[in-house]
Amino acid sequence: MDIAADTPTLRALLARTDLRLRLAEPDVAPEALDRSVRWVHSSDLADPTPFLSEGLVLLTTGTQFQDAGDDAEAWAAYVRRLGERGVVGLGFGTEVVREGIPAPLAAACREQGMPLFEVPYRTPFIAVARANAEAIAAQTYARRSWALAAQRAIALAALRPDGLGATVAELARQLGTWVGMYDAAGELTREHPAGGLAAETSGDLHDEVGAVLRRGARAGSALRIGDTAFSLQTLGRGGHLRGVIAIAAGDLDQEGRGVVTAVIAMAGLALEQQQGLARARGALRAGLVHSLVTDDPTLARRVSRDLWGPLPPAPVIVAVTEAAASGTGGRATAARSSRADGLAELLELRAEERRGSLFFGRGDDGLVMVVPAAERALIDEVAERFELRVGVSDPVGYDAFAAAIGQATLARDRGVGPVTAFADVAASGVLSALTAQSRTLAAAELGPLLAHDERHGTHLMQTLRAWFDDDCSHESTARSLGVHRHTVRTRLALAEQVLGRDLGSFAARAELWAALRVLES
Repeated sequence: MDIAADTPTLRALLARTDLRLRLAEPDVAPEALDRSVRWVHSSDLADPTPFLSEGLVLLTTGTQFQDAGDDAEAWAAYVRRLGERGVVGLGFGTEVVREGIPAPLAAACREQGMPLFEVPYRTPFIAVARANAEAIAAQTYARRSWALAAQRAIALAALRPDGLGATVAELARQLGTWVGMYDAAGELTREHPAGGLAAETSGDLHDEVGAVLRRGARAGSALRIGDTAFSLQTLGRGGHLRGVIAIAAGDLDQEGRGVVTAVIAMAGLALEQQQGLARARGALRAGLVHSLVTDDPTLARRVSRDLWGPLPPAPVIVAVTEAAASGTGGRATAARSSRADGLAELLELRAEERRGSLFFGRGDDGLVMVVPAAERALIDEVAERFELRVGVSDPVGYDAFAAAIGQATLARDRGVGPVTAFADVAASGVLSALTAQSRTLAAAELGPLLAHDERHGTHLMQTLRAWFDDDCSHESTARSLGVHRHTVRTRLALAEQVLGRDLGSFAARAELWAALRVLES
């Protein structure tokens, strides 16, 4: 869409043969003649700038210069004021006050780069103003006619089988530029013309779109990447963004903005309608996850094969995200809601690309992903891209799916990085999974020994700890403490009385050993 080509310019005004205008300086810079002319005004004031606006052509007969004589500075100051006010051209009416254009005025315009043209005596100033007004009216009519035709063409495109893709292509053709549509995950799903952006520009734009979607707020924005200006428009409601339309164009005129607004409205409506189908699809996936938790994959295999392709082949690894990623977990913020939508969009896209290598669905406590054991890279991608905590199970068969869910959930809750494998958590031992409440219970269990040692100066805690460290051997404990074995027996007997525990019982020993380890951790 080349708006500038349709805009009235000084070049177009000078080209009107009926006006018989003549450029005084043929070597004027071409760009000076191609500036838009918003209006034509006439004035013989010595300083008309308070009454002028930017983008205006001024006509004058020169009566204000009757006392200027050959004072070059007076002429230069006049032209300089016009240039600073944004006047794009000066027309001098000859044979009214002066014959021809004064040489000092021509020199001042040449120095300031101000286009100067002659308006002959037989051409009324009003005729020049009317000619420009007619050009503006014709441009306005043409732009409005274009907008109506463009909206009609876009509406017809929306009725095609891939309505969104056809709409994007038609908008690109009408604007004469590149247009791309990104989904809620920030992935470029449709563009026209295909491959119309350089790889580096496309990557930078992808990052900018991702940032807009993460904010989750409905908005329009403009940016520049290299030499290309872009306009970004979000699709969907605030907090539930469905994507972004990017247009390789800067400021559009009113008609252009109207056409884009129509496309945004149609695309947003289409995506909202698709969201209902997505919710139904998500509910079905969630049901299949619950079916797999029974450790019987028969139903899930049948449904998945008919709708999305086969389940990933065993052995598989099961991953569980934090609850917010699945759209559950109470009152999610707008950004989290958009992130959940984006994650679902991305996984649907990856599931289609890797048919039979990815299954996912909402679980009771987060989004569940199932991939072949050798393809963990997708889980890492999801965690990094959406800044999620994810737990990953050991490789299992579908007959151990419930246990894998438990492993992945524990790994997620215990993990400190984006992705934590259950194998790493298991290596730290069972006691590492004990919570802060366990420390409170351990302190209560061993508290009587600590109190007795403090009151009576005994060494019951020290003796009990050494006894456990020496595998409950009295003789080894005695050597470790440097006391007689009978002393060890006496202290342990006293510990039994204080604790009310029988240290001959394995259960009591295990309980006290665990309590010691928790307090020391």
